[in-house]
Amino acid sequence: MDDRTDSLWITPDWPAPANIRACITTRVGGVSLPPYASNNLGDHVGDNPEHVALNRMQLCRRLGLVRSPQWLTQIHGVNLVQAKGDGLVRTADGSYSNQPGQSCLVMTADCLPILLCDRAGTQVAALHGGWRSLAKGICARAIPKFKAAPEQILAYLGPAISQAHFEVGIDVLEAFFKAVRSHDHRDQIAAAFIPGERPMHFYADIYALARAELLSLGVTEIYGGHYCTYADSERFYSYRRDKTTGRMASLIWLE
Repeated sequence: MDDRTDSLWITPDWPAPANIRACITTRVGGVSLPPYASNNLGDHVGDNPEHVALNRMQLCRRLGLVRSPQWLTQIHGVNLVQAKGDGLVRTADGSYSNQPGQSCLVMTADCLPILLCDRAGTQVAALHGGWRSLAKGICARAIPKFKAAPEQILAYLGPAISQAHFEVGIDVLEAFFKAVRSHDHRDQIAAAFIPGERPMHFYADIYALARAELLSLGVTEIYGGHYCTYADSERFYSYRRDKTTGRMASLIWLE
């Protein structure tokens, strides 16, 4: 499948129901100045707050959102909240909703955004899938929020850092092996790591780790996972590449 892309955002190409809307912003189209140029949506990275606020307002206007997205303070944990349009920022690494017009939103700049919906088109969720959250079990927290069985849930993996640019220490590998659920899960985790350039370091495939996690939970309809935020500096922010940088947003909602 080929996502629909333009300079402003990516529209996932996945077999979601017709009433499911999803969008992933790029770094293009905002008012932020370097090093945040230009569509930075993160208010915690040192950017001018007025620029961030304008970028956020433009996002809502361009997408025709009737309610405020659920903005989060993300802490690389596993807490999930019910998305609300009351304007309050909640501390969590994911949100879920069954309310039409209420978007769930996560921000990333190398970490993996995971968008979820059910085949019936009645529920959605957005997860901030950094390696810590994945290893701690954020997907296992999210799937039970759906009334649908896991095999009736679809997942889309948004832009993240690719394996070629994601060298990690042995602590990351060990964190995932501590959460093994089955022999297949263990084998899939092992296959997601290859030896790194330095001793006791590995190149980690965060897309493969997310797939392994979802498959172990019974979610088999998994799409996306073919971008690299680090390598594509024109479209994406990357914390590992630039350190001081902005954040993209991944949203999903019911029409």
